[in-house]
Amino acid sequence: MYRNVFKRLIDLLLSGTAFIIAFPLFLLIAIVFVFLNEGKPFFFQARPGKQGRPFTVIKFKTMNDRTGADGKLLPDAIRLTTFGKFVRKTSLDEIPQLLNVIKGDMSLIGPRPLLVEYLPLYNEAQARRHDVRPGITGWAQVNGRNAISWERKFELDVWYVEHLSWLLDLKIVFLTAFKVFKSEGISSETSATMEKFEGSK
Repeated sequence: MYRNVFKRLIDLLLSGTAFIIAFPLFLLIAIVFVFLNEGKPFFFQARPGKQGRPFTVIKFKTMNDRTGADGKLLPDAIRLTTFGKFVRKTSLDEIPQLLNVIKGDMSLIGPRPLLVEYLPLYNEAQARRHDVRPGITGWAQVNGRNAISWERKFELDVWYVEHLSWLLDLKIVFLTAFKVFKSEGISSETSATMEKFEGSK
């Protein structure tokens, strides 16, 4: 009952309330990014939702579009602005995703939505992460976030799908607040974000 009914109702209630409360901050951050990113405060990208169905995720645009001499985008660590780094560190870049939750594309808690191009790279077990709506935060995020391997991250995602409950979601909420306060796991060991997934070895 919680998985199929109450989880969605709680998502609507909490995300709607949170967005109203956070709207002044949302507006302020958007204005800053308008100036930092040449009028582009938001980042839009197709991501797989429940059952792998694509939707458009919205986040604050924490990286600029600087390119090298070859015309290709520079590495993430170079394009990540100082303000963008702060917004990521405090997880404020996730505020716009409350709109995805309200629309029903996402849940507050669930496996993070990754890239559409990763879909054919998952093995059968890993693909189970799409049995539920993706989330703003999840079990993998409170157990390492970008600082753990892809394989470990997917193991944690599937474990969440198999053990989903309101008590587990409540635990993830409290652990997320703790992780945000400590700013843990934002970067991997070799990247400002997370290395590209190229399939399980």
